[in-house]
Amino acid sequence: MELFHVLNRGVDKRKIYLDDKDYFRFIHDLFEFNDKNSANSTWWHFHQSHDVGRREIKKKRELLVDIHAFCLMPNHYHLLLSPKIENGIPLFMKKINGGFAKYFNLKHERTGTLFEGRYKSVAVVNDAHLTRLPYYIHLNPLDLHSPEWREGKITNPDKAINFLENYRWSSYLDYIGKKNFPSVINKSFLSGVIGNVDNYKKETLEWVNKMDYPETNSVLLE
Repeated sequence: MELFHVLNRGVDKRKIYLDDKDYFRFIHDLFEFNDKNSANSTWWHFHQSHDVGRREIKKKRELLVDIHAFCLMPNHYHLLLSPKIENGIPLFMKKINGGFAKYFNLKHERTGTLFEGRYKSVAVVNDAHLTRLPYYIHLNPLDLHSPEWREGKITNPDKAINFLENYRWSSYLDYIGKKNFPSVINKSFLSGVIGNVDNYKKETLEWVNKMDYPETNSVLLE
């Protein structure tokens, strides 16, 4: 299986999600655009629900990628993807970036480029990189709560973990047994890497305490 850490941020580091509806819309797009077929234009029935894709999932879909993990931050996003078809990731990302930018510009009455560039894609080339990457992706929201996590200097790990467990715009909740956006991700592969719910919670706390990502430092946007 080919795995890629895919990430992008707003042009000039601008925010790309200005309210909850923007976050919900992007997560909806992760589901809706992951299909060789054309996307539907409506999304009202789940735009503020964890049940993304409740109706559409009954249709036969031809997936472009498997989404193993994601995290949305105010001005950027992280995705862990594997292609399901040839050129699946470029096709998926073209739909995601173009579709969301069109929605964002229309809603917020702006014109021009929303994202900094096409997107950045980094192949996961070894086991060390793979075992660290889910923790790095899911710990990103700590920049909003405890930015010192990147130096391994968190003074209250329990509060940091509590923040992560209540941050909706990430696949972390689904991996720790909280139903959030289960229709968006395929948990089967990554669950074999990170273990069961209790193990992942335990390991996440350990990563919060030690912060060591030599294989991922070279691909950070920040």
